[in-house]
Amino acid sequence: MVLKNKKLKRFSFLLAVFLSIALATFFVLKALDEKIVFFYTPSKLFEKEEDKMQYIRVGGLVKEKSINFSDDGLKVNFMITDNKNTVNVMFEGILPDLFRENQGVVAEGRFNKEKKIFMAEKVLAKHDENYMPPEIHKALEEEK
Repeated sequence: MVLKNKKLKRFSFLLAVFLSIALATFFVLKALDEKIVFFYTPSKLFEKEEDKMQYIRVGGLVKEKSINFSDDGLKVNFMITDNKNTVNVMFEGILPDLFRENQGVVAEGRFNKEKKIFMAEKVLAKHDENYMPPEIHKALEEEK
């Protein structure tokens, strides 16, 4: 009788530990899944098969003579290129001071595949003339 009781307690304890670890793992993976933002170049963005409007990053160079501001100056339309493909980006807000043509930029937002427009919620520009985000540099090298 004592032996059965001991085995039942040990089994209950191990089951509780296993369930706790499984539950903790589930919550960690769920939290990470919601925070992951994938990076694409314009070429990889068009190759992407998924149609759902997932939050992503698109990076490359701002195409020359592609920046168009609205009358109020808060809405801007520009193109990002990887020297192979180009994606049209729409952004409403204040752009970084270092944002300009032929400079590296990363835009975060959602891509509308039907309209072929990237709706940016955030635009990040390089911080000096010698820096380019590693993802963009690597992607531009691969596209050459």
